[in-house]
Amino acid sequence: MDRLNERMDSDGSDLKPTATSAARIAGLASDGKHRFSKSQRESLVLLKGIGVEGDAHAGPFVRHRYLARRKPAMTNARQVHLIPVELLEALRAENCVLGPGDLGENVLTAGLDLESLPLGTILKLGAEAAIELTGLRTPCVLIDRFRTGLKRKLIMPDADRPAYRCGIMGVVPSGGRISVGDRIEIRFPPEPWRTLPAL
Repeated sequence: MDRLNERMDSDGSDLKPTATSAARIAGLASDGKHRFSKSQRESLVLLKGIGVEGDAHAGPFVRHRYLARRKPAMTNARQVHLIPVELLEALRAENCVLGPGDLGENVLTAGLDLESLPLGTILKLGAEAAIELTGLRTPCVLIDRFRTGLKRKLIMPDADRPAYRCGIMGVVPSGGRISVGDRIEIRFPPEPWRTLPAL
């Protein structure tokens, strides 16, 4: 798979999933407490149906603090947070320098247009683990508390792009250890494709 470039219609028509055969894990991070940023790691263990071992957002039921207070029995669709390294590079060009884990992501990817992938896409990471994409991360007020003015930079006015560019959320259908540098393979869901909803 050297290059993917596919269009979908309004149930997915403006979506252009793209990837290269060089898609890989560029960084990893986790934190056992609910803090905005996470600490960098060389490897992580993904647990089936749970998320990142030892991470505050891991679990079968919602762990997002706001949602957990209101719907504690809600299924956790936010077990793993992924961000493309290309976002950090774009922000650096806008004089906003961020490092791996700063935005609270678990997995920093390279070579994937994450936000444009369809709902239900499976990303196979390393030899065994996989993440199924469930939605777009919605930028919240905590982003501006972390870095003033950053939330505005993560909301896209371009109608040809997803509304947000602060990463995506996913669940773990297959566990295993993943490491920085591991290859990422894409498995698209059956068509018709649907765009990732905001979570």
